[in-house]
Amino acid sequence: VVNVLLTTPLWVVNTRLKLQGAKFRNEDIVPTNYNGVIDAFHQIIRDEGILALWNGTFPSLLLVFNPAIQFMFYEGLKRQLLKKRMKLSSLDVFIIGAIAKAIATTVTYPLQTVQSILRFGHHRLNPENRTLGSLRNILYLLHQRVRRFGIMGLYKGLEAKLLQTVLTAALMFLVYEKLTAATFTVMGLKSARKR
Repeated sequence: VVNVLLTTPLWVVNTRLKLQGAKFRNEDIVPTNYNGVIDAFHQIIRDEGILALWNGTFPSLLLVFNPAIQFMFYEGLKRQLLKKRMKLSSLDVFIIGAIAKAIATTVTYPLQTVQSILRFGHHRLNPENRTLGSLRNILYLLHQRVRRFGIMGLYKGLEAKLLQTVLTAALMFLVYEKLTAATFTVMGLKSARKR
């Protein structure tokens, strides 16, 4: 949560700089023109107010559940495999890490989509509630996306996100398990020498 609160302004600026110059088919989106990071911060604060730097914070706070879901599934799958075997292979760890991240990403992806829309900030929101990132606007944007693109509109771009995050998580869990095993081995050797 602290990480989200401290880094959201950087993500907002990063998202806007990435989308700068993009051609949008949606007439609700206003194009931006920034001359770099400092200029982006300056224009956002000047034109939209300092709180605009925290656009998308509420969905980001909800997205802290992503790693919680990921670790819950990872540990659950790991325990199930360890009931059948004494030790997991590197391939086992890689696969269950990938499965856990795929589940977590798929469950939370609609919120990630809304988070990106809110970070971009140049989107006409629900006229009754202008507070960016509020629960009402998250639900409004989810509803608009479903209305415009169908239920699959909530998952636009999921394939690319899965390719990126699943591979990263699978490698992370593999390295984590190897480092943990090596650490316990070294600790075991040190304690044996002390005896």
